[in-house]
Amino acid sequence: MTITSFYPPQRTLMGPGPSDIYPQVLQALSRPTIGHLDPLFVGMMDELKQLLQYAFQTKNTFTIAVSAPGSAGMEACFVNLVEPGDKVIVCRNGVFGDRMRENVERCGGKAVVVDNTWGEPVDPLLVEQALIDNPDAKVLAFVHAETSTGALSDAEALAKLARQHDCLTIVDAVTSLGGVPLLVDEWQLDAVYSGSQKCLSCVPGLSPLTFSQRAIDKIQARKTPVQSWFLDQSLVLGYWSGEGKRTYHHTAPVNSLYALHEALVLLQNEGLENAWQRHKDAHLELREGLEKLGITFVVDEASRLPQLNAVYIPDGVDDALVRKKLLERYNLEIGAGLGALGGKAWRIGLMGYAARSENVALCLKALESTLK
Repeated sequence: MTITSFYPPQRTLMGPGPSDIYPQVLQALSRPTIGHLDPLFVGMMDELKQLLQYAFQTKNTFTIAVSAPGSAGMEACFVNLVEPGDKVIVCRNGVFGDRMRENVERCGGKAVVVDNTWGEPVDPLLVEQALIDNPDAKVLAFVHAETSTGALSDAEALAKLARQHDCLTIVDAVTSLGGVPLLVDEWQLDAVYSGSQKCLSCVPGLSPLTFSQRAIDKIQARKTPVQSWFLDQSLVLGYWSGEGKRTYHHTAPVNSLYALHEALVLLQNEGLENAWQRHKDAHLELREGLEKLGITFVVDEASRLPQLNAVYIPDGVDDALVRKKLLERYNLEIGAGLGALGGKAWRIGLMGYAARSENVALCLKALESTLK
């Protein structure tokens, strides 16, 4: 058997991620590879930190891109900030809140789970009670934008509660960064991780991450070594810190970092507020068309993510067959439901480059035709 080169079709990606990638970002990937300790590459990394600080709205010195996808960003937060025996309040209102619980337990910590109904935001009143009942808790962990349901939680209110009870915060912003307001410094968030492949419209495989000084102090005061060598951020500090200088830690994904740099330049040029508004406008267009088709949303409007639209599958409709026909006839990808919403909902992404009127029009026309 002779295996030949792989040439994928040109899809329109409107699922939960990866999202459509900006053409300029794909072009950046093809630029010549240079060494990850090359002075020019080091200079690019310094710019990348500044661009990430803008995206996160933070002045945190430790703002980097983990050389692995968002799940590794999540794990980097937990393995660095949770020691054996630490009690962590974990908010669970979907799949990714439960992954936080798993991380706590694998670190030897004790997870106190605050459950919320799937499709609803985290309830601050339930969190406040959990913090009162567990005065020895060290960390509050929650998902800002729950990708499995499309629900947006009030990160500012939750972080305020954490500070009142002397807890650090670990925040999943994988789907929120670049799509909705995320104000790390103003809201005083401590450890926030995201992904390159969502609203930044970059290639998958990198996890933007920012740690507050409180989080760094906690890492430096650890009594036990971080259980992961690769994700031990005290070791990575020397690679990403120091103007124009780097110590070797690992071989960075050079071309992927070019791509992230380009994606963040595009975000900077558009302006965060404009990007947030563009995602909202695309959502409103999609909502209007879906309602005409009789399709309803999982999440109430007040806490609905514009960039991740979870909608109920109409009665009598074959979930897998519709998604298969969309892919075959229209080269259009939408996402299936996860966990409790499996087989009951579709997830339609309007993230980054995909948040455009032409994508909304294609999706609505393709759904209408296929459902007939």
